[in-house]
Amino acid sequence: MSAEAADREAATSSRPCTPPQTSWFEFLLQESLLEKHLRKPCPDPAPVQLIVQFLEQASKPSVNEQNQVQPPPDNKRNRVLKLLALKVAAHLKWDLDILEKSLSVPVLNMLLNELLCISKVPPGTKHIDMDLATLPPTTAMAILLYNRWAIRTIVQSSFPVKQAKPGPPQLSVMNQMQQEKELTENILKVLKEQASDSILVLEAALKLNKDLYVHTMRTLDLLAVEPGMVNGETESSTAGLKIKTEEMQCQVCYDLGAAYFQQGSTNPAVYENAREKFFRTKELIAEIGSLSLHCTIDEKRLAGYCQACDVLVPSSDSTSQQLTPYSQVHICLRSGNYQEVIKIFVEDNLTFSLPIQFRQSVLRELFQKAQQGNEALDEICFKVCACNTVRDVLEGRTISVQFNQLFLRPNKEKIDFLLEVCSRSINLEKASDTLKGNMAAFLKNVCLGLEDLQYVFMISSHELFITLLKDEERKLLVDQMRKRSPRINLCIKPVTSFYDIPASASVNIGQLEHQLILSVDPWRIRQILIELHGMTSEREFWTVSNKDFSHAKQLFAACLELVTEFSPKLRQVMLNEMLLLDIYTHEAGTGQSGERPPSDLISRVRGYLEMRLPDIPFRQVISEECVAFMLNWRENEYLTLQVPAFLLQSNPFVKLGQLLAATCKELPGPKESRRTAKDLWEVVVQICSVSSQHKRGNDGRVSLIKQRESTLGIMYRSELLSFLKRLREPLVLTIILSLFVKLHNVREDIVNDITAEHISIWPSSIPNLQSVDFEAVAITVKELVRYALSINPNNHSWLIIQADIYFATNQYSAALHYYLQAGAVCSDFFNKAVPPDVYTDQVIKRMIKCCSLLNCHTQVAILCQFLREIDYKTAFKSLQEQNSHDAMDSYYDYIWDVTILEYLTYLHHKRGETDKRQIAFREQEPE
Repeated sequence: MSAEAADREAATSSRPCTPPQTSWFEFLLQESLLEKHLRKPCPDPAPVQLIVQFLEQASKPSVNEQNQVQPPPDNKRNRVLKLLALKVAAHLKWDLDILEKSLSVPVLNMLLNELLCISKVPPGTKHIDMDLATLPPTTAMAILLYNRWAIRTIVQSSFPVKQAKPGPPQLSVMNQMQQEKELTENILKVLKEQASDSILVLEAALKLNKDLYVHTMRTLDLLAVEPGMVNGETESSTAGLKIKTEEMQCQVCYDLGAAYFQQGSTNPAVYENAREKFFRTKELIAEIGSLSLHCTIDEKRLAGYCQACDVLVPSSDSTSQQLTPYSQVHICLRSGNYQEVIKIFVEDNLTFSLPIQFRQSVLRELFQKAQQGNEALDEICFKVCACNTVRDVLEGRTISVQFNQLFLRPNKEKIDFLLEVCSRSINLEKASDTLKGNMAAFLKNVCLGLEDLQYVFMISSHELFITLLKDEERKLLVDQMRKRSPRINLCIKPVTSFYDIPASASVNIGQLEHQLILSVDPWRIRQILIELHGMTSEREFWTVSNKDFSHAKQLFAACLELVTEFSPKLRQVMLNEMLLLDIYTHEAGTGQSGERPPSDLISRVRGYLEMRLPDIPFRQVISEECVAFMLNWRENEYLTLQVPAFLLQSNPFVKLGQLLAATCKELPGPKESRRTAKDLWEVVVQICSVSSQHKRGNDGRVSLIKQRESTLGIMYRSELLSFLKRLREPLVLTIILSLFVKLHNVREDIVNDITAEHISIWPSSIPNLQSVDFEAVAITVKELVRYALSINPNNHSWLIIQADIYFATNQYSAALHYYLQAGAVCSDFFNKAVPPDVYTDQVIKRMIKCCSLLNCHTQVAILCQFLREIDYKTAFKSLQEQNSHDAMDSYYDYIWDVTILEYLTYLHHKRGETDKRQIAFREQEPE
């Protein structure tokens, strides 16, 4: 062979062997290349895909000369296609785990029926009437495979299925999916009718004491030959792939156990059968080994089944000492012996045998019972929670919120029990340093969280505490508690034993801080501060007290008196701070109830804004608070008409306040008069812009290095957000929210717009979209809505904005929550009709989409009635769904449209659902 010819042959062998115009199944059929294809490391298409293609082609109906649809012809081509499908399954060793995972129920049903046919099982014959012991091994194995698949499919159909997200609607695809769904339901109906027979067949298989054989590609080839040429080989005891008796029984026991367990939900007595089969499966696995090629059992799932059976059906001949902890807990919960549950949990803290998830589920069950009115369980809930918390501590997990809530009001009994659990949960002689360290840290944190020093002493004097903590650690903790005691509870006198401990430096600092809080004499305060600064330089003592406005005002007055004589500048600084303090005092006091501030306070705010003293240091927080103060109390006339021109140029917050006030004033007028709205828009757009920095490379090309916040705006975005979060006036907040929402919506890639009040007053486009940092805009919108709802959680317009944000980010459950909340707050919790400007068609359609994607299909039909024109198409489509996550027919009381009710009646009649049809029919009858 020449080198050129050799290269051609090598290239040919390395190329895919599929001709351009020939489909895979036809090519494999014509060229007999199936085995070669399956031997490839990663065949494409995969084996299971070939099964689907072969069977689909073999089951295509034919059309006669009169254009009438006929069943698939029984010709040589179709018989070969079916044989090829069986050979692919034989290549996969008839592994039901693989076949069930990749093939639909109709396809697998067709495949196994073909296996029965080719294995000489007479059609129409009941499998229960056939004696497996006298059948050829491959025939018996085919029957076992079919009946194993039947009960496995029934069990699998009882599990909830997560619906895949629907793609773009295509009529042909939807029709095909609907046909497959109906076909699957029909097959399941037949399988369930034959379930008892299938179980009896499998039970009979457990009595077989001979090895079985399953068809291989070779035996299937022999079956395809004329019967006279077979010479009986396929029926001999050595043809096919050998399946040992133990392997067959192991698989059958596991499948029967799953079937019995599934039936146990309606017949608890069957759980005993499930328990027997699962434990027999474990014994067989131990005999044959977990590495068997022909017996694949999910051992983790088997272990879960066994644990569940232990709980549901404890062995009758076992004493309480022989029961597993799961069974003991289950029995105690059913009998109400909660003290025994606590005892088991404490003992488990030493062995770690119960998973923490199981212990948490027990606590959740007790909480639910307590919330239903059983107050006697409150103490039990705390004790179980304490046991779980100690387990978490020992394993290095964080303490749960539930424990912190239950321990908010500690008492002597709770602390005694907690110390008892801690003592019994650790063996100090055998425990590792890690366990001891975790327990010591927990006890320290409990002490630090207690306010009453008597409770602290109960823990610190306990034997476990003394053993785990060194003397230095205990002394440091006591010092910390002594230091905290005056600030936590000034009325409680420390326990007597604490006086024996010498005062440390930290205790002295705490006592001085206490005096600093209570002192108003400026000379005494000066003396305390000098002493404190001499003891430590690591703390800022002006943060010791918070919102103590009356004392702060006395201190500022004293400072003002001191500085007036020798420093006019410091005097003005003190006056400015006193103004800020008076604003805080009013806003935190009478301003909360809507009482307007006194006129002199408003005059002082104006005076501060108009002040022109260049030597006085500028404090941004005072400027922000003063402008926000004027906006919150609707001093719009001053901000729009009386503010000096120089102030608009020098103070950006005044400029922003002036634009906001003017926009609020012009809002009722015609659109042409809203020029300040455009000015405000341009100012905010400039603040939200970014500037790009470029660099020219050696090759002359210009590349973008990075983008940074533009310095052309009147302030930075962080300063703008800080200022906006000081606003409380609803109209101002609504205006600024609508501006940012509009700015968010002008992006070119926005799919779902956010709606807001007064959104039409803003321009609809931006000349240079690339200059705007839309990510920062989106973050700002979210933060502003969150802040606005913290001011007024019942503003339906803000609730709709929050809902739209969640909808745009595909958080449909949260979106639906806020849409419903918006309707509730403006309709007295739906006692009145929701105004149409709140529940617009767009809002209702978004609620419909949320319900649809959450699989709440009955709610979709209900919401379709609220549209201006009822969307029957969507309502009918949603009602066709049988896997709904809402209450389904319980919601029929809320369907009043006769057309939808008639369709429901027809749908339930078609499905044979008599009870549900009666419910839908009853809703149509006039009251």
